[in-house]
Amino acid sequence: MLQTYCSQPKYHPEERRFRRRDRKGTLVSEHWFISGANRGLGLEFARQLTARGDVVTASVRSESSARALGAQLATQHAAVRTVMFDVRDEAEIAAAAQVVKAPIDVLVANAGAAGPPNQSATGLDFAAALDLFSINALGPLRLIKALLPKLGGPNPRIVLVSSQLGATTSLKASSMVYCASKAALNKFAQCLAAELQPRGVTVVAVHPGWARTDMGGPEAPLAPSRSVEGIIAIVDALTIEDTGSFLDYRGRVEAW
Repeated sequence: MLQTYCSQPKYHPEERRFRRRDRKGTLVSEHWFISGANRGLGLEFARQLTARGDVVTASVRSESSARALGAQLATQHAAVRTVMFDVRDEAEIAAAAQVVKAPIDVLVANAGAAGPPNQSATGLDFAAALDLFSINALGPLRLIKALLPKLGGPNPRIVLVSSQLGATTSLKASSMVYCASKAALNKFAQCLAAELQPRGVTVVAVHPGWARTDMGGPEAPLAPSRSVEGIIAIVDALTIEDTGSFLDYRGRVEAW
C-alpha cells in the first residue's frame, strides 16, 4: 500500500517491546542481515540488535573490516556472523549468500557511498558517477537477488536505507549524483514492493536522518544510536500493509 506524506509519526520506539513478542508473550529472536556493517549505521545496527538478543549476519568488504567489526562487538561476537563482499560484485554476493543457512527475517541494504567530491553537471567525473550508481542503486538489487531465496519466517521484510535527498522534491546541486542514485533506489523500492507483495515480503525505503557517521560528518545533529533505534522500532512494527512506504527514522512518512 503506497502512502502519502504525513507529518505525524506512525510508530514509536516503545512499541518495539510489544511487536517482538509471540502469541504467548515470549520475546522472539530474529535473524537480520545487514550490509555495510563494519562502521557507521551498519555497525550500530549490529550493536543494538545483538544486544537485544537477535542474530546478525553482517557484511564487510575485507578481512581487516571483519576484524574491526569483531573488536567493536567483542562481547556480542557469538551472535554476529560475517560475510565478505563488495556490493558492486554480483559473484561475490552470490558466493556469500551460499554460506547463509538460517532463514533471514529482515534484510537491511545499508551499504552506500557519498560519491565524488565534485558532482556538478559541468565538472562531473562520469566514471565515478556510474560507480556511485552501482553502489547505491544497483548494489541493493544485487543483494536482494542473491538473498531473496533465504528470506523466511512469518514476516519477511526488506529495508532499503535511502535518503530524503532522493525525493523528487529535494534539491541539492552539490550532491547531484548522490541524490539521483537515491532517487533511483526509491523507485526500485516501489517496484520491488509491488513485485514481492504477492509473496508476502514487505519492502520499505528508510531515511535515517543526518547522522554523525563518516559519511554524515561531525556536524550532523543526529546520533547514530538514535537513528538506528528508531529504524529498528519501525521495522519491528512493519506488516505487509506497509509495503511500498518511504519512512524516516521517526516513523514519519516521507514524500517520494
